[in-house]
Amino acid sequence: MPESFKLVAFCGSLRAASFNRMALNAFIDRLPAGGSVSTVEIGDWPLYNADIQARGFPDTVQAAQKAMLEADGIVLVTPEYNYGTSAALKNAIDWLSRMIPQPFAAKPVAIFGAAGGLLGTARAQYQLRQTLVFLDGRPLNKPEVMIGQAANRFTDGKLTDEATGKLLADLGAALALAVRQARAAATVT
Repeated sequence: MPESFKLVAFCGSLRAASFNRMALNAFIDRLPAGGSVSTVEIGDWPLYNADIQARGFPDTVQAAQKAMLEADGIVLVTPEYNYGTSAALKNAIDWLSRMIPQPFAAKPVAIFGAAGGLLGTARAQYQLRQTLVFLDGRPLNKPEVMIGQAANRFTDGKLTDEATGKLLADLGAALALAVRQARAAATVT
């Protein structure tokens, strides 16, 4: 029986029928056996404000931190807006970056996204990688999944491009391997 692992996912596109949400669903469908994903919805989170934080972290932020601490790995799905990640995803990360214990620390993180342009979400993903360095996250280096020309890869809400499906499956397998390696390292120390 395959080893089970728990992931928590954040989709930076808030629209229910977005290509990024479709890509997240395709990723989940292709996860190795034993993998489960809970998705954190971030659309109703307040904009980060230290005055709000001083009164106490919002319940949604606390619940996300708890889910992340209980998870073996994290999935970040980002659109690319104006060469960067979405404000909603950046806002969620800004809130979570202030939590103790830090929920990104030492967690394997898979990043991918879909966009209309040829480069997909390359620039947005590189911004997320920079942020994860500060947060001590462990972004996977390969495979890079930057779904360009997304309108040509999905039909009726489903991924129809086989090459993209294989990349998402490979990313899920790489994340499962990173989870196993992190578990093994934790037992050694």
